[in-house]
Amino acid sequence: MRLPSTRILFLIAFLGSAALLGAAYYLEHFEGLNPCPLCLVQRAEVALFGLVCLIAALHGPKSLGQRIYAFFALFFAGTGVASAGRQIWLQGLPEDQLPACLPPLDFLLQTNPLVEVIKKMMSGTADCAEVTWSLFGLNLAELSMISFVIMALYSLFILFRPRPKPRF
Repeated sequence: MRLPSTRILFLIAFLGSAALLGAAYYLEHFEGLNPCPLCLVQRAEVALFGLVCLIAALHGPKSLGQRIYAFFALFFAGTGVASAGRQIWLQGLPEDQLPACLPPLDFLLQTNPLVEVIKKMMSGTADCAEVTWSLFGLNLAELSMISFVIMALYSLFILFRPRPKPRF
């Protein structure tokens, strides 16, 4: 059995990440769910994963390049696992132990250095602990975690898949 080309695999990964971003924007703009700071971080991680996969699909590198792209895709999927895990952890905390809510992102960007804004967003707030929507009994943070784990496993598959031997 012949495995699909790595270029096709990266294209499928890009399309999957585009679908995830589309679902996130649908929930925001049509269902009225405002994203918390960790949700915005997770969107960025999905977008970066998708961007790496799109560049890899367009570039069509040889074996070493494929592994480099797969490594970067794995990195962004791994950071997504961490941020989704942080959000799930925050959701399990008692209300009196939750960090304070942040002001709007526009205000933060105007009053703080970018590094400080990123640190505050990555740590999460009480907003991140609020469960406002679920599907099949799983909230958005849990669905996000599942998506990032799938992205990580997919990246690992591309990273370690057998490569065809060059023909002479």
